[in-house]
Amino acid sequence: MAATGGDVNIVLVHGAWSDGSGWIKVIPILQAAGYNVVAVQNQMASLPDDAANTRAVIDAMQGPTVVAGHSYGGAVITSAAYGAQNVKALVYIAAFAPDEGEALGGFPQAPGDKFIAPGPGGLLYMDRTKFPEYFAGDLPVSEAAALASVQRPVNSAIFGNKMGAPAWKTIKSWYQVSDRDQMIPPELERKFASRADATTISLPTSHASLLSRPKDVAELILGAAKS
Repeated sequence: MAATGGDVNIVLVHGAWSDGSGWIKVIPILQAAGYNVVAVQNQMASLPDDAANTRAVIDAMQGPTVVAGHSYGGAVITSAAYGAQNVKALVYIAAFAPDEGEALGGFPQAPGDKFIAPGPGGLLYMDRTKFPEYFAGDLPVSEAAALASVQRPVNSAIFGNKMGAPAWKTIKSWYQVSDRDQMIPPELERKFASRADATTISLPTSHASLLSRPKDVAELILGAAKS
């Protein structure tokens, strides 16, 4: 029998230059379907720290749990969900899904990478003037500009941290490819999806698909939850 909303938790993990509010359009759809939804807030100081913080949230869930990650959040869930007995599915939204020994800095670069540079405190920021075009090109410019203003910077260490044992080798996965992504190459996203043997959809979207196509993203997560 397929699980119902009341039986399953959904944990959402944000990516770099964002925070948990990036799921703000997806969350109401999942909640309306009856699911208990929690969006993690990570510091993005290191992959191990963010994975540990996310794992603490996962371990606090009572019952089967779906864990979804956007962008860098995909690396976080790949680490955090490994060995978690309550995680029934992983969902990657235009996200990294590294294998053991891989680091984010070792993957092919995307066009938006050249607009990332150290800012206050030495943390990495994305150029606010380029953010709307390269991160969120299919959102209204005013909305994308607001996201650029509230972006959460990251420590460069996250790009050098190597992945341990990946959860997608033991947990069934779903993946959404963003065909117009300029932050992660779409062909790299397809590679991640293929080697994880993930149930995959492609959307003609920017990297910010969870904001530009929230219904489609939510439907993918719901499909994993109902499986």
